[in-house]
Amino acid sequence: MSRILLVEDHERLAQLVCTGLTNAGIAVDVINRMDGAWAAIQRVPYQALILDRGLPDGDGLVLLKRLRNAGLGLPCLVLTARDALHDRVQGLDAGADDYLPKPFAMDEMVARVRALLRRPVECRPLAPSHGDLSVQPDTGLMYCADESITLAPAEMQIMLLLLRKPGEIVRRPSIEAAGWGLSEAVTPNALDVALHRIRRKLLAIGSRQRIVNVRGLGYALRQVDVVE
Repeated sequence: MSRILLVEDHERLAQLVCTGLTNAGIAVDVINRMDGAWAAIQRVPYQALILDRGLPDGDGLVLLKRLRNAGLGLPCLVLTARDALHDRVQGLDAGADDYLPKPFAMDEMVARVRALLRRPVECRPLAPSHGDLSVQPDTGLMYCADESITLAPAEMQIMLLLLRKPGEIVRRPSIEAAGWGLSEAVTPNALDVALHRIRRKLLAIGSRQRIVNVRGLGYALRQVDVVE
């Protein structure tokens, strides 16, 4: 399942957008400020961003420009009541991939988000890989050579995060946020169960990659010399 970030401070509208996207099989995290959205994007490997312009801490385009200046090509749909031509031009010049003025039809918004999710992201490969391992988010499969195995949605999000930081230590809260987002309650052992299942699946397809527990720090995806 794809996970996107919605940055919108209008509570009722945010709820409606969440419902529409969730019904379309797209998971959504909601943040109502730019500073919180920037922090969330550092923790969670979102596939797209829906961004309001009128936010409590300023124009949402400030966040978009910050993302683009940092080299983040996260696909972005701007939602706004500002529908004048120069406003749309501003949004596109700031790095928006699409622009939808309010009010809008929910079906059209969902269709536009789906279109964004089909676009490649320059800084985040659609099928990230490391060593003998790769994943295909669209199909939910993890591959090693000719072998493949299905990953549950949370497992896929965890692997996407670890594959984008190969060898790096990733802290537990960041992995939980990647697997279940910022809006879902996570049971204390949910991550341990997910990691156990992923480790078994790595063995099942014969990969040399392992999820290593770095005591007191977090977890890292690293290669072993011999397959057990």
